[in-house]
Amino acid sequence: MRPTGSAITLAALLLVTACGGGPAPGGASPAPGQTGFVPPKIDALQSVGTGEGEVNLVAWAGYVEDGSTDPKVDWVTPFEQATGCQVNTKIAGTSDEMVTLMRTGEYDAVSASGDASLRLIAAGTVAPVNTSLIPNYTDVFDGLKTKPWNSVNGVAYGVPHGRGANLLMWRTDTVKPAPDSWSVVFDPASPYKGKVTAYDSPIYIADAAVYLMATKPDLGIKNPYALDDKQFQAAVDLLKQQKQVIGEYWSDYTKEIQAFKSGDSVVGTTWQVIVNVAKSEKAPVEAVLPKEGATGWSDTWMVAAKAAHPNCAYKWLDHIISPKANAQVAEYFGEAPANAKSCEETADARHCDTFHATDEAYFSKVHYWTTPIAQCLDGRAGVTCKDYSEWTRAWTEIKG
Repeated sequence: MRPTGSAITLAALLLVTACGGGPAPGGASPAPGQTGFVPPKIDALQSVGTGEGEVNLVAWAGYVEDGSTDPKVDWVTPFEQATGCQVNTKIAGTSDEMVTLMRTGEYDAVSASGDASLRLIAAGTVAPVNTSLIPNYTDVFDGLKTKPWNSVNGVAYGVPHGRGANLLMWRTDTVKPAPDSWSVVFDPASPYKGKVTAYDSPIYIADAAVYLMATKPDLGIKNPYALDDKQFQAAVDLLKQQKQVIGEYWSDYTKEIQAFKSGDSVVGTTWQVIVNVAKSEKAPVEAVLPKEGATGWSDTWMVAAKAAHPNCAYKWLDHIISPKANAQVAEYFGEAPANAKSCEETADARHCDTFHATDEAYFSKVHYWTTPIAQCLDGRAGVTCKDYSEWTRAWTEIKG
């Protein structure tokens, strides 16, 4: 989840309920096709014809802006004028809501987060995407193509929207020396007890798993979204231990900013855009991608298997990852764009540097949110991993 650069929205930030299973530091995650996951047989569109006159989208706030929120923020109107496809958007607040809306059959495309994408694929709600019909896909960063959260067995199920990492933020006047490890938020004897904060979502279990990958190699965790009974219990136990030093869990970015400004929180998880806003409001904070690596997100525009307006849907997918539109949405929302050429189109010439858009070494340490499923995403056979429903139950238990 993420907010906009100048008009950050809570709904956008809620994107953190996404998932991804990107490569671990050192490339530990499996390549696409190693999951053993077999989706329903659905054919991808073979050609794009004249638009049907409209397209119905389910999206995060800040992803489909038509000037109604801010007259200066509009990448929808040019699309409508160029294609004749009227855009109708339903804003969703959570991944669960997105899944539910897409199952109604009333929508043509969705900006799915990683904790929703595999659910949509497994249910046959979305279809494979024929990327040869999307000209701008060519310029998408290779680091985002055919990944575990947007493809199955090498078959693309959508186009990447953008990406970002979950960082460690701290108050520089309180937390010393400057931390470079997640240990500062997991230390049961933390001197910052009661002022540690963490993201409020079941997917945060993956953050604990990332830390355990580096500090408890004997557990054999290769993918933080593929946890067997023992690995999962270790992550849950770590989070229950962490609960003793947590001051508050956050999901509203404005509350996290306020907590760091007031000193109620001094260290915890964050996003780059939150760091930027906090600094602009004079909070003495810094952030880092810790040495163990981190979780992160990369959302995917997917097309409904029974889309009533497939031609307009494909035209939208091509538009939203076009250099200019992708630059606009990335800058407004606060993330790295998916299209490499977008870096030449941002209003802020430093945007791509700030969000590490071209830094694949940086993103090689990011484990993108991915839906945990029973079929282990790390390719193990004969082993059952904990699925997202079990992560949800455990999170309730962790928080008490």
